[in-house]
Amino acid sequence: MVKYRNGGFLLSTNIECIDVGKSYLGDGIKTNAVKNINLKFTKGEFISIVGPSGSGKSTLLSLLGTLDFPTSGKILYDGEEIVKKSKKTISDFRFEHIGFIFQQFHLLPTLTALENVLSPLFARKVSYNKIERAKEVLAQVGLSDKANSLPSQLSGGQQQRIAIARAIVHKPDWLLADEPTGNLDSETGDTIFELIQQLNQQEGCGVFFVTHDPKLATKANRTITMKDGIVISDKTGERIC
Repeated sequence: MVKYRNGGFLLSTNIECIDVGKSYLGDGIKTNAVKNINLKFTKGEFISIVGPSGSGKSTLLSLLGTLDFPTSGKILYDGEEIVKKSKKTISDFRFEHIGFIFQQFHLLPTLTALENVLSPLFARKVSYNKIERAKEVLAQVGLSDKANSLPSQLSGGQQQRIAIARAIVHKPDWLLADEPTGNLDSETGDTIFELIQQLNQQEGCGVFFVTHDPKLATKANRTITMKDGIVISDKTGERIC
């Protein structure tokens, strides 16, 4: 079961998908984005999710991150079905446990790099000094000198590193990365991947890494391949560093 501390969530070490499906209805037509997903994940794994466009990769990531809910089956976090709880509980769980990195950086243009990293904490009570923690993660991604820069003053790779710092500012158990290198050149993309890999190794967070890049996918220690909304392969092996 998910453990609690002072009324909040303490940790989440396992995720299990049981017969998970997600469908959408538009213009009277039902579309099955994902179906019959049965998977188990353990904190600390580095998992790449690959497949052609429309295969359900991003949908699965949204479901795992509680941004969307299954229409069939269930997802358990340490044995608990979080999406059956109140909106506030789901939001608190997401804040405590899950960090998101997207292909689009989604930085707020009028905020500095430091303020963007701080933004998830603005309305939250935490046990640490928010500004000191934000500075710490900026240093972790190698951008201490850009703390007062606006996004427009940063390169694409620097903006993505700021987005990563924002995602890890509250030390999530799970880092969900949806095509984080898709808008970057190959050299910068490799740098971003290596940074996420370091976070996985040093912080112990689980990583879901959606990518179209087969070279990057092979560097994970587990690769899930999807097609037409189903998992067609789930391979675990030694990570290629």
